Amino acid sequence: MPIKTSIGLLSIGGDGGDEVQSIPPETESDKPWHSLLFTLIHASTPPRIHQFKEVPCSSANIGPGFDVAGIALTRFLELYVEVNRSSNASKAPLNCTITYEGEGQGSEDIDLAPDRNLLTRVALYVLRCHDQHDFPSQTAIHIKNGIPLGRGLGSSGAAVVAGIMLGNEVGTLGLSKDRMLDFCLMIERHPDNVAAALYGGFVGTYLSDLDPEDMARKEIPLSEVLPAPAGGIDTGLRPPIPPLGIGRYMKFPWSPAIKAIVIIPDFEVSTAKARGVLPTHYSRADAVFNMQRIAILTHALGQSPPNPNLIYSAMQDAIHQPYRKELIPGLTQILQSVKPKTHLGLLGICLSGAGPTILALATENFEHIAKEIIDKFVEAEVRCRWSLLELAEEGATVER
Repeated sequence: MPIKTSIGLLSIGGDGGDEVQSIPPETESDKPWHSLLFTLIHASTPPRIHQFKEVPCSSANIGPGFDVAGIALTRFLELYVEVNRSSNASKAPLNCTITYEGEGQGSEDIDLAPDRNLLTRVALYVLRCHDQHDFPSQTAIHIKNGIPLGRGLGSSGAAVVAGIMLGNEVGTLGLSKDRMLDFCLMIERHPDNVAAALYGGFVGTYLSDLDPEDMARKEIPLSEVLPAPAGGIDTGLRPPIPPLGIGRYMKFPWSPAIKAIVIIPDFEVSTAKARGVLPTHYSRADAVFNMQRIAILTHALGQSPPNPNLIYSAMQDAIHQPYRKELIPGLTQILQSVKPKTHLGLLGICLSGAGPTILALATENFEHIAKEIIDKFVEAEVRCRWSLLELAEEGATVER
């Protein structure tokens, strides 16, 4: 969804955080974003309703699975679209108007122009790959964003998935989910977030090499490089169409006993900045360290009952978290002090994506674990909020 630099739905700034306090987490009943809904109304035919259920947020890496593993979690994006085909005349640019509410609402950086909003630029890319250069006449889109922006919870990945599905629906293209993944990966080059948002659950992924000449084409909207160059430009030429099978994914088992505590600090970390602090080369020892742990973690999280000591050690990382500690006050203290031995119910803890959100997996004692992490952030003068989430098994779906 909308993210400032890793760009999600829009190129936007941050949202305001809640005061630091130990309060019950947001629950599913507190949030209106349970499904991504498309309502397409055609004047010449009876109204048709399309529901995109659960285009969820996602948490990438899960410790050692840098750019490899991700989980979909139960915070969602809603999208309502009305297409009025009774008139061919439209004064709106690209036949499309956008309104917005939810996370980041009121930010002056939120751009509702369809040629600059990531979600609609993604949809236009899909349409133009199929020789449709604009939205259908009189398209109105209303977005409800339930995913925090720039916090490491896959807001841009959710926006990309939503944009692909929007293009598929309004263009009546009939793309399969596997084909949609190809389109996603032309835009968001990290498969862990988009695969989790698209398919749901706990996924492992990889990305095939892409043609450098195709990747340089300015018709492709790249979520990682907003606001400039934004890409997605209509040159009049057909954009590069994704090859078949750009990326591959596999779902791993997940124990139903495991819940996700997400501690969301009141500041953003851009993906570009978080990647900028990483080295270009790693030692063999660090690479082996992570490979050993991700091999175990993909099975350990599916065991019932979960093994806290095994999962905690398997969620350790040597590739990205040590280098991002300077960007996130309190990170080192949190990762070193919150352990299963001292916190009943805790299984493992890590940075969510590029951060600054902390992901703690647990089976019980959720509020106490959250308070301990929040207290560490308070010591670093960082305000936070927290939520208790579950695995979003379905990912993005359409109900007709």
